[in-house]
Amino acid sequence: MPENNARLKVLYHHRTASRDGQAVHIEEMVSALRKLGCEVIVVEPPSTAGAHFGADARGLSSLRRLLPKAAGELLEVGYNWFAYRRLKRAYRVHRPDVLYERHNLYLLAGKWLRRRFKLPYLLEVNAPIALERSRHGGLALPGLARRLEASVWNAADAVLPVTAVLAEMLVEQGVERERIVVIPNGIDLGAFELAPGRGDAKRRLGLDGRLVLGFAGFVRAWHGLDQVIDFIADARRPELLLFVVGDGPAREALAQRARERGVAEQVRFAGIVERKDIPACLAAFDIALQPAATSYASPLKLFEYLATGCAIVAPRQPNLEEVLTHEENALLFAAETPGALGDAIGRLVGDAVLRERLGCNAKKTIARGAYTWNGNADRVVRQAQRLLAEAVDQRARHFVRRAIS
Repeated sequence: MPENNARLKVLYHHRTASRDGQAVHIEEMVSALRKLGCEVIVVEPPSTAGAHFGADARGLSSLRRLLPKAAGELLEVGYNWFAYRRLKRAYRVHRPDVLYERHNLYLLAGKWLRRRFKLPYLLEVNAPIALERSRHGGLALPGLARRLEASVWNAADAVLPVTAVLAEMLVEQGVERERIVVIPNGIDLGAFELAPGRGDAKRRLGLDGRLVLGFAGFVRAWHGLDQVIDFIADARRPELLLFVVGDGPAREALAQRARERGVAEQVRFAGIVERKDIPACLAAFDIALQPAATSYASPLKLFEYLATGCAIVAPRQPNLEEVLTHEENALLFAAETPGALGDAIGRLVGDAVLRERLGCNAKKTIARGAYTWNGNADRVVRQAQRLLAEAVDQRARHFVRRAIS
């Protein structure tokens, strides 16, 4: 067992090819582990190399879209032959202490490596992907998907979901609570500390004199930004501006809604922004919008909003309430109540003192919860060290039993 982080070798495995929020999580975690002194060996799809931020997946995902669903899913299963060979090669060359894998549907290679070499296995789980794909994209083989997903969850020595809500879903699938450690998303605090002040940020972006309602992320219809456009139209306050940092399939529909409501000049789309420029964009937000969220997710944008010191508006739901407290670091609304989102925004628009208080407390939340990638890496290292210590104890007990038998 390594005596300190500098000697801890982590074999980091993932199957994520998209250059989006998933890639942010991967790169930040790898970087944070290395900052702690760990040696990290990354095994990943070759198609990730050289792709720019915001790019879609290539390789396996692109090929899968051309095939019937069942064939595409079987192709995902078949990918494990390739992934396992690469993992096994990396194991034999580097002799890592632990395997850290980002869970993906039909990804079995990490489970196989753990079984073959008895390597302590930490599994990061960001979503119940079989359920998610059944709901949104459809699965031709849902029974197989659910069984294989649960088998991977139950094979890991430590399972690391991003929310307590997701942790309960894992427990329902048979994962023992003792093996679960919740590790939410985080941020690179240093990048946000270098961001300009709100006034300066607005000047740089040409938003002087505006009260900015900001949203960051991939724009989908279910996010509910159409309600924000309706709020702006009904408020009849020309200083209000919806500033969307990101892109997505709902962008054109939102632009059309703004034109129909006569507020096209009060809606601005920044498009895809490079990661290094995101803190400076978010710094211009007076009010940060999380109009909707998946019930089990740990939204990356939420931690970015907190680090920026924004007054946050978000729905009142358990996974968000793991981080947000109504009237303390955010204004929460009942998503099922018509007009509740607009009412919450309206209250903040009319109360600068409340915006300032919530924003100040939001920034403090990051330090209080250690919601940083460095904090997350430290949690992972502690779990890895625990598993290694347990493995040493088990070997010692086995040796003693053999010696006295």
